[in-house]
Amino acid sequence: MVLLISGGYGMRNTPAKVVLVGSPNVGKSAIFNYLTGSYVAVSNYPGTTVDISTGHFNYGRRRFEVIDTPGMYSLIPLTDEEKVTRLLLGNLVPDIVIHVIDAKNIRRMLPLTLQLIDAGLPVILNLNIMDEARDLGMLIDRLLLEKILGIPVITTSAVERTGLETLKQGVGNYQRTKPKVFSLNEEFEQAIASISSRLTRPYGFSKRITALLLLQGDTMMSDIARSEAAWPEIAATIKQLSGQKKGSLEASAAALRQEVTDKIISKVVKQASFKRRPTERLAGWLGKITRQPVSGIPILCLVLYFGLYQFVGKFGAGYLVDYLNNSVFIPLINPIAEQLVGSSIPWEWAQGLLVGEYGIFTMGFRYALAIILPIVGTFFLMFAVLEDTGYLPRLAMLVDAVFRYFGLNGRAVIPLTLGLGCGTMAVMVTRTLESKRERLLATFLLSLAIPCSAQLGVVLALLSHNTAAVTIWSVYMLIVFIAVGWLSAKIVPGSRSAFYMELPPLRLPLVSNVIKKAYSRMVWYLMEILPVFIVTSMVLWAGHHSGVLHTVITWVEPVMVFVGLPPATAQAFLLGFFRRDYGAAGLYDLAAQGKLTDSQLVIAAIAITLFVPCVAQFAVMVKERGLFGAIAMVLLIIIIAFGSAAVVHHILNLLPIRI
Repeated sequence: MVLLISGGYGMRNTPAKVVLVGSPNVGKSAIFNYLTGSYVAVSNYPGTTVDISTGHFNYGRRRFEVIDTPGMYSLIPLTDEEKVTRLLLGNLVPDIVIHVIDAKNIRRMLPLTLQLIDAGLPVILNLNIMDEARDLGMLIDRLLLEKILGIPVITTSAVERTGLETLKQGVGNYQRTKPKVFSLNEEFEQAIASISSRLTRPYGFSKRITALLLLQGDTMMSDIARSEAAWPEIAATIKQLSGQKKGSLEASAAALRQEVTDKIISKVVKQASFKRRPTERLAGWLGKITRQPVSGIPILCLVLYFGLYQFVGKFGAGYLVDYLNNSVFIPLINPIAEQLVGSSIPWEWAQGLLVGEYGIFTMGFRYALAIILPIVGTFFLMFAVLEDTGYLPRLAMLVDAVFRYFGLNGRAVIPLTLGLGCGTMAVMVTRTLESKRERLLATFLLSLAIPCSAQLGVVLALLSHNTAAVTIWSVYMLIVFIAVGWLSAKIVPGSRSAFYMELPPLRLPLVSNVIKKAYSRMVWYLMEILPVFIVTSMVLWAGHHSGVLHTVITWVEPVMVFVGLPPATAQAFLLGFFRRDYGAAGLYDLAAQGKLTDSQLVIAAIAITLFVPCVAQFAVMVKERGLFGAIAMVLLIIIIAFGSAAVVHHILNLLPIRI
């Protein structure tokens, strides 16, 4: 690959690193998908649980590696995601940094561009969503902005697919220039110069931004800069400047940078008169009513009904699962597999391991491909639509006032909503929450009171014939969610973090982007879950043939009797640990055989819903919250689940009528 020696490209084997940076909801994923096509890999950033997407593209003889980073608002990080982006920028030594911003919000987002330039990074500014800026009457002089900043400025509209090829060409032909300096004021500049002269190295960035970050009290930079021999003098300079300011140095620097931004904006942005189109007025009106409680809650109910219940529950968990499981796997694929195994493997134990009741293929692969994948696939499609329409930030604002009683803020609605599709994925998404306390609280609520779509579908099928049964189950689950959430927030030390979230306009999603998001998540999920299903099948097979499974079931039977359930339900609850919906399906079979009364169905539905998370979700809990934390939560969940079942059993016995 050709790499210009003057800070650009010359011949080398490794691809040039292109890092995408920007606030949430600015279209980074659409830009990333366009540049990289279908060849995308998702992995954890070393030492963290934050996902980083990478892909490649070629331009002429040059090859580029594109890295999509988590959203960030400033080089001073608040969340784990922002910390990872900051670490990437400091450690990766990127060849190009594309700062993607929402053009209509240029005033709010340009300060980060100035920080990136101050950091000495090779920046390309991408003004995205230009169609919405034009609709608002904004006229941005791109060439003048390019001249003022001293970096390439490229305009795009990912939805209209305009300017994207120009952006790719800009990356391919990029040549680095000497960065400009955007001075703050005399006091800050003197302090920056004083600290810079004492630094022996820039710690991944320019000495200027290193000094400025130290002045602003950035803990990441302060922790590593304390090793400097001149740290006492640096600390004295920081203290001296701090004494000259009324507020914090961070706020003062941000205000000064905003003044610089405003001067630039006044030169390059003009507001033309415009008349909003009917569709824009409608989008603005919808955006307003979706975040107001009186109108937003009914809209949320409609989204849950049509998005989760109808599309995911009935179409995904109902029609697709029924078709793939009962019309494809069981009558067609399983017999072929059994025939092939029977004719090629003479050992009965090996045949049972592969295609028996708990066989790797007949249970593991069938559950993963025919039962779970259709459910999570339809959920990921629905979730991608909600993401790209801009509804999720409004939902977060809507529920923020309620979630404060659970020690959470509105951002927690995303993993909790995702939990209605798949608890395993939802626990991983809790990493987007800001504090360790909030991640712990959200994980506990997900593991206890949020049924996945597959389990929810089976439970509703169990109770749907009796309105009173459905009502009792729904009300009790809501009571448990509220009570446990409130108590957990009181018991777990710490405070609720401040809530902030970018609020994009409501817009029609880009179909190709929705499909690509859902597809990549489905592939990732399948690769994560398939090994778990294979191991689960092997464990069940070994337990069945060794008699251990039967022994454990025998131990559990007295607990079932205590909560008012027949001993036969013990197997359903035990297998529910491996797959929660599998346990619910076992209860469904017992009900179909007439072995459970309606009262027992309510008790069983409450217990199985609150029961321990499946083994896949438990494995992710161990990964995210640690082994001790995961085990502690599971033990507490077992107590709450069977305690609840016993309470409901005794209450129903005291009622003068039977449901």
